Amino acid sequence: MVSSINNGLILVSGPARSGKSRWAEHLLHNHPDVTYIATAAARPEDLEWQKRLDAHRQRRPEHWAVAESGAELVEVIETLSPGQSVLIDALGGFVAHHLELDASAWNLLCERLIAAVTSSRCTFVLVIEETGWGVVPPTRIGGLFRDRLGALAQQLDRVADAAWLVLQGRALDLHALGRVVP
Repeated sequence: MVSSINNGLILVSGPARSGKSRWAEHLLHNHPDVTYIATAAARPEDLEWQKRLDAHRQRRPEHWAVAESGAELVEVIETLSPGQSVLIDALGGFVAHHLELDASAWNLLCERLIAAVTSSRCTFVLVIEETGWGVVPPTRIGGLFRDRLGALAQQLDRVADAAWLVLQGRALDLHALGRVVP
């Protein structure tokens, strides 16, 4: 079973409401020492967003630690104790926090993120929102978000031990089913 990977990276991607967070939680359900890292910015005025956050909280086992990283995901990863399991939900929050960075600074930050994950002695399950399957964003910032998230997901897949695509409540093992695009 994939959840037996130690000191590795498991990616879980999919569109909104696909079940990707539930699958990621399932992969770590039996792990004794889990830190859940939430990356999204707080939106206290958005009642629908708060309902989604509450659903995530209610599903998590009580023994899981929770860290809200905000823009500081890399720094939180660098402070983790070796040997634990980590669920990062989700990469989109990290990307959104750094849209103001120019291309050079963004690329350096991506390198730092990948180095932090690959040098850690933790097991990571990283949730990634899939974007760009339909409507093209009408704004420059929307396009930038889509492009950065997609490119970073591909970079992370190159170092991942496993990758899952979750659609309509079903998880597909991308490394078993797919081929790397040259």
